[in-house]
Amino acid sequence: MNTDPRRGLPSVDRLLRALEGRAPGLPGWALREGARRALAAARSALEAGGPPGDPEAQALALAGELARPRPIRVVNASGVVLHTNLGRAVLAPEVAEQVAAAASAYTALELDLASGERGERGAEIATLLRLLSGAEDALAVNNAAGAVLLAVSALARGREVIVSRGELVEIGGSFRIPEILGAAGVTLVEVGTTNRTHRRDYEAALGPRTGAILKVHRSNFALSGFVAEVELPELVALGRQHGVPVVEDLGSATLVDLRAHGLPPESFAPARLESGVDLVCFSGDKLLGGPQAGIVLGRAEPVAALRRSPLARALRLDKLTLAALDATLRVLLAGRAHELPTLRQLLEAPERVAERAAALASLLRKSAPPGLAITLEPTRAPVGGGSLPGFELASTAVALAGAAGAEPLARALRAASVPVIGRVVGERLLLDARTLLPGDEDAIEAAVAGLELDGARDIR
Repeated sequence: MNTDPRRGLPSVDRLLRALEGRAPGLPGWALREGARRALAAARSALEAGGPPGDPEAQALALAGELARPRPIRVVNASGVVLHTNLGRAVLAPEVAEQVAAAASAYTALELDLASGERGERGAEIATLLRLLSGAEDALAVNNAAGAVLLAVSALARGREVIVSRGELVEIGGSFRIPEILGAAGVTLVEVGTTNRTHRRDYEAALGPRTGAILKVHRSNFALSGFVAEVELPELVALGRQHGVPVVEDLGSATLVDLRAHGLPPESFAPARLESGVDLVCFSGDKLLGGPQAGIVLGRAEPVAALRRSPLARALRLDKLTLAALDATLRVLLAGRAHELPTLRQLLEAPERVAERAAALASLLRKSAPPGLAITLEPTRAPVGGGSLPGFELASTAVALAGAAGAEPLARALRAASVPVIGRVVGERLLLDARTLLPGDEDAIEAAVAGLELDGARDIR
């Protein structure tokens, strides 16, 4: 007699009919896939000698997650302005509107309306970038790593690129400068040591196979102590002397001068161009405050070489990103940089942040469950996103503390209908007010009001 417990599980079709009765609002494809996955998990559990759980409940939960649009909106209460895992820069409302308009209609993406002939994609973006930066020419591609890849490939493919050992950085997602250079078809020549590189190191490495000198900003770490590096103007002079182009990978930069607000001098891209550097590359979705893009500014001749490269087509921007970048640059040209969410967060006075944190704490105390302690705590907010290592902003957070500790609180808020992402510090969960957007307070209040501190599964 067959006593296989798996025979007691329903078929996918039978489970699907039950799910359709319980959740008519969920799409059929999500219910079917949820049923399939739940039954597979139940069979695996039985094969391992364990209980099958509740396949119907599991299928409903899986179907609900599958049907949820992605990426999911979250509240960034981490204090990290450019949080890579949360999408970095947030677009201004008028920028988002221009993206929606481009998405829902045909656009003159590569059409010259005057002649009726094919036009150049991104030509208008290049004009705006030139106006903002003073560069001879400009180009935008799909991200900053792509900009560096394109630059070294177009200028030095099959030749050598010189980089200081202290600048061989690894950026998010395990992308490393040596690997990017390898993919570009160039040979990396390392000079100097991890902590000290001198002009003579570059001079000794220059030769007939040298295609470019690359200077990389240490965007996600800082060196201190017994250190030395060759500054950009000196590298440019060396490159000119030997007829070798110099490229700077800034990683993150602005097109408006925020140095008076405490941002490091190298964060202002137009000032880097004054050195005579051939090309400067940086991200569009970091300090610029726009969409993901790789911005290239520089002299006309090397930028033209990048445009001619076969890689340029593979790295080109789509119409939605072009619309977002166009609108962002126009906001900057109009002198309204403070209207971009990223720059507004970076420039907001600490006193104003403290006021907003106090208002949030007062709101949460009215609806928080018993046993949740709510206090205010001064913090330091990093810029994030591989931007300005060591540079932090004074901020204020609402600190939540419960008997079970901070990690269960963080888990429960991440599971809210609008997930809230805070920062765990010791036994407290900090909700930093500097990175909150308009309307986030309501989502935080709903998430905190839904906390169960009396032994609920998510809080234990």
